[in-house]
Amino acid sequence: MAALILAVLTLTSTSFSHNGMIPNRYTCDGKDISPALNWSDIPEGAKSLVFIIDDPDAPDPAAPKMTWVHWVLYNIPPNANGLVEGISEKNLPPGTLQGMNDWKRTGYGGPCPPIGNHRYFHKLYALDTVLPDLQHPSKAALEQAMQNHIIGKGELIGRYQRPF
Repeated sequence: MAALILAVLTLTSTSFSHNGMIPNRYTCDGKDISPALNWSDIPEGAKSLVFIIDDPDAPDPAAPKMTWVHWVLYNIPPNANGLVEGISEKNLPPGTLQGMNDWKRTGYGGPCPPIGNHRYFHKLYALDTVLPDLQHPSKAALEQAMQNHIIGKGELIGRYQRPF
């Protein structure tokens, strides 16, 4: 059986650089709005995109115990090329659905780490299908639905430490 070769998607932000610090305005210490995001290199055959932001360093990077989920979007049309800063639910690309974050709500929740310098993984997936309406799924439920449909992936990491 041949191994599936995933396309590498390019995911960037004008708000911060890869492995750079996320500015305060995108966090609980600022306006808590989503950063501007852009993507490209979506593979031919992509029917939808999935976007997830999570923090594997929660609650303390010195002793992480969980991955905290900040934003879950799916069924983003493959012809969308990004999300503007501070995007509202009504301005998401047509057809885009939201999952639940770990604050038990939909929408963006910015970095707000209790201690230490955390990494925030912004992950974009290209799927070979449009998923059914999963009724605000958790990240785990969405990842289960995505299985065997991922044809490309891109990642952008930002960092944040609160100014205590």
